Amino acid sequence: MTIKETIKSLIALKQQEIPIAYHPREVELPIDSNKIITVVGVRRCGKSTLMELCIEHLLKAGVSPRQIAWIGFDDERFDTMQASDFNVILEAYREMFPDIPIKDVYFFFDEIQRIEGWELFVLRLSKHYSKHIFISGSNAYMLSEELNTALRGWPLEYREYPLSFKEYCHFKGIATNSYLEQDLARIRTAFDEFVHEGGYPEVVLEHSRVVKDKLLQGYFNAMIFRDLMERYKLSNPERIKYVIKRLMAGISKPASINAIYNDIRSQGRKVTKDDLYDIADKTCSIFLLYKVTKFDPSFKKETSALPKYYCVDNGLRQSVLLPGRDDDGILFENAVFLQLLRNLSDSEKMCYFQGEKECDFVLQTATEVRELIQVCWDMSDKETRERELGGIREAALITGCNKMTIVTHEQEEDVQDDLGIIHIVPAAKWFMS
Repeated sequence: MTIKETIKSLIALKQQEIPIAYHPREVELPIDSNKIITVVGVRRCGKSTLMELCIEHLLKAGVSPRQIAWIGFDDERFDTMQASDFNVILEAYREMFPDIPIKDVYFFFDEIQRIEGWELFVLRLSKHYSKHIFISGSNAYMLSEELNTALRGWPLEYREYPLSFKEYCHFKGIATNSYLEQDLARIRTAFDEFVHEGGYPEVVLEHSRVVKDKLLQGYFNAMIFRDLMERYKLSNPERIKYVIKRLMAGISKPASINAIYNDIRSQGRKVTKDDLYDIADKTCSIFLLYKVTKFDPSFKKETSALPKYYCVDNGLRQSVLLPGRDDDGILFENAVFLQLLRNLSDSEKMCYFQGEKECDFVLQTATEVRELIQVCWDMSDKETRERELGGIREAALITGCNKMTIVTHEQEEDVQDDLGIIHIVPAAKWFMS
């Protein structure tokens, strides 16, 4: 089958499938922005679904299914495709629908970053043919300054993640706007399940525990072999997995690549520190891990301190690591991180604070620290309570921020302090706010 025939087949198949019923997501794409819409996020988090929900809105607005041209490039039939082949897309569509002007066509390109040189084709398509272009990808390059330069500032960027807790409840059919005690109890139970299961849509809708694990392990292997090794021409999958698992296991603690390097060398295996830093950086570029730096007014000190790494999904982490004694606290902190991340604006960043004591998350803009977040599963122990309160107080004193929140599993209280009120909030309530 030629590339043109493959494209025709994919367009026809998608037109035959629509409309498709999907659970709505919190992010909603505009249907007529006259901008190139880019959707990025980790593999299988729901980027394609966002674009399919957009198609649903287009159909309701009167757009014909024949005007939809959907092409998914995560397909082995495109393995030999090059930038010079992109014009075949226009040729294929014209041959299929000669009566429809290209300017009226809505193009959806899924995982387009797999083909080198795609940016110039998309720019040409947008400038000369159609203003209705939606693209998705599983690589941070699609959010880079280089991409914005290549597309001359035309894209509108949307980031998608696995399900938030509120979305998780909707997928499970749990009411989130009820004050009945039985519904509130279901929300609390669902939260504990969410913390351990994560939010991959396909996994959440699956009932079998065995199948859930197989799905998650399949996602992990696809990220290793397709998104990392194939995309970046890396070798030695066992080393890659080892580094990623070490970083996953160390969530909530500063991570030392040097320590991982010494461990590998002690096993008699050859490796360089640059190799390990490269693996960590590229794992972040495919959104599997996220790096959080230490808060410091000095940029040099901030970037030289050990970072922390968080995982894009708790269920994914649990599927590739052996259960640990401290899993509840680690998974809880990771879930809070992901909730903060999805609500972080482009002008903000998140760090961790470490002085004499620690504060888990510092949210800051270019000019100020706007909020301090501490995470603690259980504060009922006196020593634990003093440590958590002491950490957020020290961070408030150093940063000058008086908006302080401690997210706990169940406890709720306002603590009056000379630096401001410290709000202790139960998780289910905080995640819903």
